[in-house]
Amino acid sequence: MVGITETVLRDGHQSLIATRMRTRDMLPAAERLDAIGYRSIEVWGGATFDVSLRFLREDPWERLRLLKRAMPKTPLQMLLRGQNLVGYRHYADDLVRKFVAESAAQGIDIFRVFDALNDPRNMEVALDAVRAVDARAQATICYTQSPVHTLPAFVELGQRLAAMGADELCVKDMAGFLPPTEGAALVRALVKKVGLPVVVHTHSSSGMSTMTCLAVAEAGAAAVDSALSPFSGGASQPPTETLVGAMQHTALDTHLDLHALADLATYFGTVLDRYRPLLNIRSLQTDPGILTHQVPGGMLSNLLSQLQEQESLNRLTEVLAEVPRVRADLGYPPLVTPTSQIVGIQAVLNVLTGGRYRQITQEVRDYVRGLYGTPPAPIDPDLRAKVLTEGVTAITGRPADLLPPEFEKMLAEVRVLVPAADDAEALSYALFPIVYRSYRTAIDRGLSSDVLTSAALGVVGALRAPSPPPTIAPANAPATGGLSPWAHEGRARLQSQRRWVDANHRRAGR
Repeated sequence: MVGITETVLRDGHQSLIATRMRTRDMLPAAERLDAIGYRSIEVWGGATFDVSLRFLREDPWERLRLLKRAMPKTPLQMLLRGQNLVGYRHYADDLVRKFVAESAAQGIDIFRVFDALNDPRNMEVALDAVRAVDARAQATICYTQSPVHTLPAFVELGQRLAAMGADELCVKDMAGFLPPTEGAALVRALVKKVGLPVVVHTHSSSGMSTMTCLAVAEAGAAAVDSALSPFSGGASQPPTETLVGAMQHTALDTHLDLHALADLATYFGTVLDRYRPLLNIRSLQTDPGILTHQVPGGMLSNLLSQLQEQESLNRLTEVLAEVPRVRADLGYPPLVTPTSQIVGIQAVLNVLTGGRYRQITQEVRDYVRGLYGTPPAPIDPDLRAKVLTEGVTAITGRPADLLPPEFEKMLAEVRVLVPAADDAEALSYALFPIVYRSYRTAIDRGLSSDVLTSAALGVVGALRAPSPPPTIAPANAPATGGLSPWAHEGRARLQSQRRWVDANHRRAGR
């Protein structure tokens, strides 16, 4: 039997519609998702925290509480960027521990912890914090291809993560170019030589993901990630229904009900209809070019945006050729947040300025100094010499060791804005101070997430949607003033869940 981690509530919509799915669109499906029998459901982490505050004007902590209340049976999972948490810089150890503890208290059962450089030092505090709250620590190996990313190297990394206390391993193929045969060999080696359960996460960008998921399942993977079909394919994960159907009546049988999955897929199809203005056709296309340039879908979108701003879209081919060269110069980092942005922006500059490293970003300078961790391979000596000029020194220790404790300082600052702010609000502020201030201003002015999200979508009437089939809408759905029955159900359930959460928080003295 192979388990399924469902990603429709996190990576599915992050990959296809820029993480814009709102909590009220999730809640009507929550009870049915909980009844499916998934190994886990990914609901949080990655970009969801930032986008909730920045664009949706929703409290990410409230989303987590509401989803936990609606899905009490199925383990809820999040993606945690190691020492970066859900942000884009290293945070102090006390903030990492506080964030993990609060996340577990509010509903996260499984923490998928990764580091963009596969540097175990950047994962050790987060993994220890997960163990301290008796949650499941899923330590992650970011898969990539280079002269130094070999099968023995991945196994050695898995062994180091196991020694740190990982409960299981995840192979994270963020660009979607893990071949079926290589994926199977990697899983077999990890299961045999590390001895922990292995979960495989991939994307459909290159067109290989469904084959890879089947191959790794046959090789002994404990679970694979997938997304319900409306939010699958392209830059997202392979479709849940397809994988379940392919493994049905075999030794790998997931024992999930295809009819129940089809019902949920119908619902999420109506959800996707509401967000179609955000659906970039490129995010749904298969791009075998990824097999050579290794640029993930999200990174490609950023490159296109940067080139468009400079009126240089015609130079995309040059940039895609430059990306592997910059990556090699930087010691072959896996292309995942934030290293994908670091490599991508520098590649664009190298092409548009007419000379390689004629202009070097501050992020590349920090990277070369060691502030992001230890690269998988040595940095190009010429680039290193350009950055480490007189008075600029490299660091060799763990980057977070340079950071003083910061939680108490952030708590004091946020209570100037919100006198009754709790730990969760202090964490939101600590991670994204400017974004949080804007969020609080909007909330204090009474601007609803509905109004703000409609503006973000850039569509008149974005809150309206086609009515779903009768199997989705409640039979006694009242008139909704133009909103579909399931949208009304989502609002009602959101209000009900909020009342429950508020009452329990008052009893807990939060």
